[in-house]
Amino acid sequence: MLLALDIGNTNITLGLVQGEAIIAARRATTRAACTADELEVLIEDLLRLDDASMSDVTAISLASVVPALTGVTSAVADRRGIPLLVDGAGNVPMPIRVQRPTEVGPDRLVNGLAVARLYGTPAIVIDFGTATTFDCVSRDGAYVGGAIAPGLELGIEALASRTARLPRIELEEPPKAIGTDTVSAMQSGAVIGYKALTLGLLERIRTELARAEKVDAASIQVVLTGGLSAAPWARTLTDVDAIDPELTLKGLAILWAVVSGDPVAADSTVGWTGSAAGSIHLIAEDPR
Repeated sequence: MLLALDIGNTNITLGLVQGEAIIAARRATTRAACTADELEVLIEDLLRLDDASMSDVTAISLASVVPALTGVTSAVADRRGIPLLVDGAGNVPMPIRVQRPTEVGPDRLVNGLAVARLYGTPAIVIDFGTATTFDCVSRDGAYVGGAIAPGLELGIEALASRTARLPRIELEEPPKAIGTDTVSAMQSGAVIGYKALTLGLLERIRTELARAEKVDAASIQVVLTGGLSAAPWARTLTDVDAIDPELTLKGLAILWAVVSGDPVAADSTVGWTGSAAGSIHLIAEDPR
């Protein structure tokens, strides 16, 4: 089985992939200073939650934005004798039409690969993580850039840590934008405000992509992913076609299959038990 491993600044997410299905997915807090021994124990413990172990893993497909942990993962793979594929601009099977391809985050590239294979193009992926990233794929399947905004949880942490009296709050959408106490006022600014940021930036990006690709803006696929994509407030975002929290893991599985020469994955589509298994398809409604 393949271990798809996405190491972000906040969380490590892993998926155990068998054939065209993610049979187990788990998440843990990232510790950038952890040793190879500690990472190996963490992965083993997470796999054990689903009655699996490192001995079941035949290959690892890795996307990491934490360089220190990229090296640590390589050490674990070497010790275990497991083939390791490290995602990057040099091996993602799609054109990368930006000024400095090697600077694009590996998670952003595999998101672009996955959305093109599973949802079609042109497309926009919005990934709600430590940062919120918007990534665009052209009609011919090329990665063409995007935008990066501070993540919602990052903003909340900054408010709580950089002010004397504002507390840490739950990320819930309040019933009204006008808060009547500190918590509801912060929730309004954080959640309702962040939804406005997301939709405002999405509208402009969609318009620019539609103009560049000479397509109707409504034909562009918009997919949400990342740790916060399954939050209730995310499901009320309009103009979103699907929510797929495991999109990055699927992209890592697709990348491994293509690079290793799988004839099915080398084609323009991948099975995944339907074109987008595990996602939530939305009929957008105005939450007002």
